[in-house]
Amino acid sequence: MASRLAGQVVLITGASSGIGEALAREVARRGGRPVLAARRTERLETLAREIREAGGEALTARCDVTRDGDVERAVEEARGAFGRLDIAIANAGFGVAGRIEDLSLDDIRRQFETNVFGALRTVQAALPEIKRARGGLALIGSASGYLAAPAMGAYSMSKFAVRALAETLRAELHAEGVAVTHIAPGFVTSEIRQLDNAGALREGAVDPVPSWLVMPTPKAARQIMDAIVARRAEAIITGHAKLLVSLTRLAPGLVSAAAPRLSRKVKRRDG
Repeated sequence: MASRLAGQVVLITGASSGIGEALAREVARRGGRPVLAARRTERLETLAREIREAGGEALTARCDVTRDGDVERAVEEARGAFGRLDIAIANAGFGVAGRIEDLSLDDIRRQFETNVFGALRTVQAALPEIKRARGGLALIGSASGYLAAPAMGAYSMSKFAVRALAETLRAELHAEGVAVTHIAPGFVTSEIRQLDNAGALREGAVDPVPSWLVMPTPKAARQIMDAIVARRAEAIITGHAKLLVSLTRLAPGLVSAAAPRLSRKVKRRDG
């Protein structure tokens, strides 16, 4: 049976590593044509070559979602190469860590510039083509968009905003035939936990999350693409994320009671 994604053109921001890279491979595996957008073009070219050698199609576009005009150029390149754009996945993001009292406003602005305004730039650049195709938008949020944790306030704030953006767009675009899917992963294999607060990779940094709690990116990508192709409103990725999101919905008092204890542990560790 032919894949429902066959022949469709899919823009993926942050496609040079982690979930974005895995999504590109999954789109190609299903017969779609990924448009790989990120800053690290050498990684994009390697990934595109791998997809082409396997018999697929792929386009690369240098794109920094924090810069006005970059995503528009990527969309135009996709339209020029393939004549259309069916799905846009706003995946680019990173995490600023630290207690709010220790972060500068510039730290928090940097967080929002990538995670929130980067997603917004992607939506606004892609939307004319997506509406024409009656296609789909996917915003990669996080379980942290439901549960704010100590020392992750800036990141959580940005992902709460991404969730609000997805819910707003879903209501605004429903009548025009555009599906909007909010994706909320938990811990997935990625470089995000090895990045510093400026978004730079810390060479030799060890992932602080136990490996048994981390979902491999290919598995996460399959679940994410299943949700996007099915035009679902939301997908919570990983079992622990589903548990945490359920607790915030069903037992908010329990979560609120646990937060101060966790905050004290974080403060002692930092000290």
